Amino acid sequence: MIIENALAVYRNKPAIVKEKNQDKIVILAHNGEQIKVREKDIEIIHPGPAKDFTGIEAGGNAGEAARETWELLLAEGNPVSLKELAELAFGEYRPAAAWSAYCLLSDGLYFSGTVASVSPRPREQVEAEENKRKEKQRASDEREEFLQRLRGRKLGDGDQRFIQDIEALAYGTSAKSKTMKDIGMGETPEEAHALLLECGFWTAEVNPHPVRFGVSLQPARQIPEPAPEEDRSEDRPENSSVFRIDLTRLAAFAIDNSWSNDPDDAVSFEIENDREILYVHVADPSSAIGIDSPPEREARGRGATLYIPEGNVLMLAEETLPAFALGLTEISPALTFKMTLNADGEIENTEIFPSTVKVKRLTYREADELTGGAAEAALLGNLRLIAERNLKRREEAGAVNIDLPETRISLNRGQVTIEPVIRYRSSDMVRECMLLAGEGVGIWAMQRNIPIPYIEQDMIETPNAILPGLAGSYQLRRCMKPRILSVKPGLHCGLGLDIYTQVTSPLRRYTDLLSHIQIRSFLRNDTVLPADEVAARMFAGEAAALAVTQAERASRSHWTMAYLAGKKDSVWEAVALEKKGARWALVIPAIGLETQAAIRNDIAPNDKLNLILKSVNIPALEAVFIAEE
Repeated sequence: MIIENALAVYRNKPAIVKEKNQDKIVILAHNGEQIKVREKDIEIIHPGPAKDFTGIEAGGNAGEAARETWELLLAEGNPVSLKELAELAFGEYRPAAAWSAYCLLSDGLYFSGTVASVSPRPREQVEAEENKRKEKQRASDEREEFLQRLRGRKLGDGDQRFIQDIEALAYGTSAKSKTMKDIGMGETPEEAHALLLECGFWTAEVNPHPVRFGVSLQPARQIPEPAPEEDRSEDRPENSSVFRIDLTRLAAFAIDNSWSNDPDDAVSFEIENDREILYVHVADPSSAIGIDSPPEREARGRGATLYIPEGNVLMLAEETLPAFALGLTEISPALTFKMTLNADGEIENTEIFPSTVKVKRLTYREADELTGGAAEAALLGNLRLIAERNLKRREEAGAVNIDLPETRISLNRGQVTIEPVIRYRSSDMVRECMLLAGEGVGIWAMQRNIPIPYIEQDMIETPNAILPGLAGSYQLRRCMKPRILSVKPGLHCGLGLDIYTQVTSPLRRYTDLLSHIQIRSFLRNDTVLPADEVAARMFAGEAAALAVTQAERASRSHWTMAYLAGKKDSVWEAVALEKKGARWALVIPAIGLETQAAIRNDIAPNDKLNLILKSVNIPALEAVFIAEE
């Protein structure tokens, strides 16, 4: 029976019955609010009178009395009512004692049941629960002590187990961190990173960015089956699909940076029937890697090789390099793109076939300074002439050339080194030869209706007057539109080409490998993938490659900040690029860093000035400079 001023339980909190009408009961909730409820929504635990909550909410902690009562009831072995429990534990049955008894029941350590029938829990259950609660309390005390140390930024080795959620947030593998929330900090990767640095758990050598972008740092594991044997011939047979043409008679050069260790393209030149012939030999992993094979799926999931200062993470298993990279063995298998050029340097015809080549590896510097036999020097000279004509042809078609400082960041036992990348003539030569290969293969595939990934770029709107020097390159870069991948050919306005694809790095880029697989299928007279299936794989690989690019860019910024971190008040020569309100966009060529600073003096684009480094924020990838007066 519902009585006015009776003590009730509503949503596990004490409540006092104020009045009752036919279908509703008005109660005073513990927060002072009067609420209309149904009779089934409350449970009466004392008839009252309970006019307010004075002394009631303080109940619930019976201490030793609760255990003694439990021992007594356990010995008797009979259930009791809540009223009897209150009398046994607290010596009376008043509203406050009733609420305290109810708290003992709902706590569930010693008692179970209902208000009408309370039973003592078995001893083994109580003891197990007591141990569990003690352990939980101990862990809670330890965590609170840890949080106090964390707030003071003074942690010890034993605290590693407490910071896992902070590290997960810093790595971007979790969007939440209870620990960060508990100490009142924002739950962002940057704040977590900063905290870990401040506490000394991380140093500047920890680069979280590849993991943040979901890029694997584990080496590729899927090793392709050995490539099937392909007969060799010095002459091109009528059916080239079953022959690997022997081109070891040609001098072939794989020219790259001195730190490159996965060479996947080489160039040769000869005169044939009074026509210039440019050969671009490319690594041939598609001879062993088929579509949807384990290595192909793994390469698709990676998108591209990751190049970061800590080391490279290859798209294909490292074990494949000796078999496919050019110049690592005396004779290398290749997929050769043979392009016949006219007097204007345009491609008249492209042939594609498997080959064997004898490749000599050179650095860009070695190629520029080559003093070997006259034949080698003449060959490189002819390749340079081809490259110069091609560059002129592209520029006349509207190609955009951007020349901003590039640097190489390297690590040696934790020490960061940043060196400007020197521009060699041979690097321009190799670039133009690779562009010719991309153009030639694109035309070849289009003529045969072979779907491959093509690259387009829409026309850009350039300023009426392009500034000279670095400022002009900065202008042009800001005007560039993003490239577009498609299985249909289209204009690449930035390169000044009517058709273009990338096919010269199948060891490094998935879309190149995909093109090679399609070409190989055609050469073997197998069925090539239809356009929709090529597109699906292309976009999956490109999404992974985009994450790789973002990880590389962020990693470069991270290591640049790490390099600058100990150089406060150092002076750096910068070049003015563009005025942005009260600030200027500038570049520091020595470290390839673009920044902004307020400049009081009158300056113009391309002017040089000195900047003073004032602060570095590694987690935010920010360095603050001021102009030297």
